[in-house]
Amino acid sequence: MAEIIQERIEDRLPELQQLERIGLFSRAEIKAIIKKASDLEYRIQRRTLFKEDFINYVQYEINLLELIQRRRVRIGYSFKKDEIENSIVHRVQGVFRRASAKWKDDVQLWLSYVVFCKKWATKVQLSKVFSAMLAIHSNKPALWIMAAKWEMEDRLSSESARQLFLRALRFHPECPKLYQEYFRMELMHAEKLRKEKQEFEKAKMDVGNLEYAEEILMGELARIIYKNSVNIIKSAEFHVSLLSIAQLFDFAKDLQREIYDDLQALHTDDPLTWDYVARRELEIESQPGEEPPTTKQTKVAEVGRREERCCAVYEEAVKTLRTEAMCKCYINFCMERFAKKTSSRHLREKRLERTMVAFRKAHDLKLLSEFQYKQWSELLLQHDFLTEALEVAGAGMELFRGSVMMWQVKLQVLIASKSPDVAMLFEEAFVHLKPQICLPLWISWAEWSEGAKSQEDTEAIFKKAVLAVTGGDSVTLKDKYLDWAYRSGGYKKARAVFKSLQESRPFSVDFFRKMIQFEKEQESCKMANLREYYERALREFGSVDSDLWMDYIKEELNHPLGRPEHCGQIYWRAMKMLQGESAELFVAKHAVHQAGQL
Repeated sequence: MAEIIQERIEDRLPELQQLERIGLFSRAEIKAIIKKASDLEYRIQRRTLFKEDFINYVQYEINLLELIQRRRVRIGYSFKKDEIENSIVHRVQGVFRRASAKWKDDVQLWLSYVVFCKKWATKVQLSKVFSAMLAIHSNKPALWIMAAKWEMEDRLSSESARQLFLRALRFHPECPKLYQEYFRMELMHAEKLRKEKQEFEKAKMDVGNLEYAEEILMGELARIIYKNSVNIIKSAEFHVSLLSIAQLFDFAKDLQREIYDDLQALHTDDPLTWDYVARRELEIESQPGEEPPTTKQTKVAEVGRREERCCAVYEEAVKTLRTEAMCKCYINFCMERFAKKTSSRHLREKRLERTMVAFRKAHDLKLLSEFQYKQWSELLLQHDFLTEALEVAGAGMELFRGSVMMWQVKLQVLIASKSPDVAMLFEEAFVHLKPQICLPLWISWAEWSEGAKSQEDTEAIFKKAVLAVTGGDSVTLKDKYLDWAYRSGGYKKARAVFKSLQESRPFSVDFFRKMIQFEKEQESCKMANLREYYERALREFGSVDSDLWMDYIKEELNHPLGRPEHCGQIYWRAMKMLQGESAELFVAKHAVHQAGQL
């Protein structure tokens, strides 16, 4: 192995000598490079190979290349690149070849190889890398697309890109993304040829010897791909994606019309088709012969007409295709338009009216989801339609009695309308719902009670909730209970709640930190109480939370009644309890704190 390493170091000597001779590196730097290179060569020549060693080798050589570039710019010397940079690039490629042969399945390694070649190698070399990668990873469409895009955009070779896409489709005959990118590539190719022809014609050059077939210029190859792909992938979403790509190219109007007509003919039973057709009405400009809108009023009127046309399509769609998905498309469109800002009061009112009509129609057809009942109720509440909101929330709750969301919506409406039945409805909700999903309702009840009822009533709710909610959900509830106690009754009340809950596991660290903070906010902050809270917290979290131990030590050092002599004992207790990274983190923080004390 020593002979191989020595031979590879000797191979470097010509480039190193050139680096020193032209003044890019000093003799000392060259010696350092030789030493580092020997170490890196040793690591990749060992019997047991590690991928990290190859990555480190490559990274070192890339750093060296970049340093050479910067120094060339600084001294203004641009010669001898064949002897220096090219030699390093070939060596790095050799290392990449060995690594990718050893770890064939590592896609990230191959991608690193590609990135390196894009920056430092020739286009011919990169083509070979793509070929080698695709021979092994032919099952990954994204890599085929990457290679084809590079051939098209960097090498400007439409034929090579086309061949790659055709090969890829043999492996993945039902991959939508491949068809989409192949379709896009052929349209780009047609556009490129059209621009070339225009440039030649402008220059009045003879283009007789060049092949500019009219079919190719009109995107016939893209049309063939479209026809083949929609026969294989029979999906409205895929169809729409091809239409969206075609719309990026102005010359492909005929192709766009064909795809659009096929979409309506082949996918009439798909909500996405109707959604697309309806939204397209927003983009249709004034009819030929009509004056385009110029004033603010005419522009608003034009927007209103376009939205009316959209809604007319949606209305037809809902009649034809009575599904929840179709109604959702209609409602989403109306909500989007309503959310758009406008200074026109009339347009805003029309949008609200259309939205309400869409919700009502879906409700009558029994095609509203629980989330849409929530949207509808909240929209009515925002505009102070309390009676209608109550009716909608009630209808939603009857349909989805097992949904916490719907009970919350109904309660939200009752609270907004100041109904006397709020407490009764909370009680009823807990009868119908499973206990494990009721945490949001308990919190809502307590929050409502805090503003509407007495402290005794609110505390009674919290006590009921603590008994009813178990497991991880109870952690949030206890934190809320403690916060409420401090807000409503001060420190004394919070301490009483803390005492009542301190054995009711599980807890969060914040539960104890809140009590520590409440104690610190008192005029006579008692160190005995702080110790009690820290000790109680450490019983729960002392094996994982290094910050608790550090804060405890700082408290003993900084509090007027603290005992600094106890800090050593706390430190050793922490070292016994903390595990792994937590222990290391604690030691580091303690060392920093000690240094700051000096």
